[in-house]
Amino acid sequence: MKIVFLGTGGSWPSPERNVLSIAVKREKEIILLDCGEGTQRQFMLSPLSFMQTKIILISHFHGDHFLGLPGLIQSMTLNDREDDLKVFGPVGTLNLVKTLLELGYFNPGFRVEVRDLEPGETVDFDAYRISTFRAKHNVPCIGYSIEERDRPGRFDLEKAKQLGIPEGPLYRRLQRGEEVKVDDKVFTPDMVMGPPRKGRKIVYTGDTTPSSEIVEAAKDCDVLIHDATAESSLEEKANKYGHSTAKQAAEIAKECNAKVLFLVHISPRYDDAAPLLEEAKAEFENTILADDLMEYEVRLED
Repeated sequence: MKIVFLGTGGSWPSPERNVLSIAVKREKEIILLDCGEGTQRQFMLSPLSFMQTKIILISHFHGDHFLGLPGLIQSMTLNDREDDLKVFGPVGTLNLVKTLLELGYFNPGFRVEVRDLEPGETVDFDAYRISTFRAKHNVPCIGYSIEERDRPGRFDLEKAKQLGIPEGPLYRRLQRGEEVKVDDKVFTPDMVMGPPRKGRKIVYTGDTTPSSEIVEAAKDCDVLIHDATAESSLEEKANKYGHSTAKQAAEIAKECNAKVLFLVHISPRYDDAAPLLEEAKAEFENTILADDLMEYEVRLED
């Protein structure tokens, strides 16, 4: 699983940063977190193909988080996309996307499935689930948790041999969760398999002030991607407009026991955002200031 930060700025594009859009690539598909203006071109500057985007998750309806949708969908159409595209977002997303797709003289050449989500809803897929939580912004906003299902435990080869289970196809059946029979003896997976191993968990807050709901949703996550619009000297102003400081993001990361924190939605007031990183690392050492086109591999635990 790889994260590519297509855009890391907030409010409007700057020479240093495009507005918010983050691609999570898992195997051959991409889950896109927000889709600010210019996302399709950011894709072209990255190692990813926008044609692999399967799901787009919109956090809220400020332009720097959704205005890239019509252009991206049109580019997919012009490149002969046939696969369905799923778009999820807060209540109103269905009407928003319908309106955006009626603005241009084109019809998508593929099915665009749109669904409104309430905070607390979960959408299940084969290998992972996407859950929503309430973000504290000045318009309705939801954050997202992408969490893989648990993986089977490790197969204990020595234990299987000691039990007298013949090597070969029976091992594979046990690893698939099936019981097997040898002569008159029945062997179950729990006899040779270790405890389940947790999948990876990525949490994206959207625009938000700090909240206990984020702490709960992001508990023990592998990656927390958090609004860090400004430094602490501007905390009152940032919070007034529904944003967090870098220090507040770090405090959330510490409280929820995240493995790594990425700071995003950096205000265009910062030509150099190093002060944000410095104050965040003072609270939570494993903090990274996300830059446009930065890549990060989310590794599985052994």
